[in-house]
Amino acid sequence: MKKVSVCFVCLGNICRSPTAEAVMRRLVDEAGLTGSVDVDSAGTGDWHIGEAPDERAQRAGSLRGYDLARLRARQIEAADFGRFDLIVAMDDANVTALHSVCPASGRDKIRLLMEFAPQGESRVVADPYFGGDAGFDTVLDQCEAACAGLLAALRPQLVG
Repeated sequence: MKKVSVCFVCLGNICRSPTAEAVMRRLVDEAGLTGSVDVDSAGTGDWHIGEAPDERAQRAGSLRGYDLARLRARQIEAADFGRFDLIVAMDDANVTALHSVCPASGRDKIRLLMEFAPQGESRVVADPYFGGDAGFDTVLDQCEAACAGLLAALRPQLVG
């Protein structure tokens, strides 16, 4: 079986991207693909490096059985474009920021997470940071739908 590596990216790596990482890790584990899919997350900014995810993200995730507490924020770096097969952004601003640090040869690795969600879903994962708890539930809903689609899209690469 081949290996694929994915890095989820949002602004500060404390809300959306660690949620996507936790969701994807569970889906990969449940599919028995832990040794075939590497999952990580990062932020485009440096404000929260070393911090645990936002407590609201941890709480919302915990209610669905996801453990985000052990994750720590880090900033994306140019070397990540060589390390990962896919760099999956939460919104268009993240894509723009990624293009500013990405070597030209790595731009084809950048995708929006919601590209993998069922049709009719939103184009982006909205940042819940300045809103209430409901925004974190919406992020989980979006990540669960899109990560399931992403895993389905990756399966042919794993066995091909």
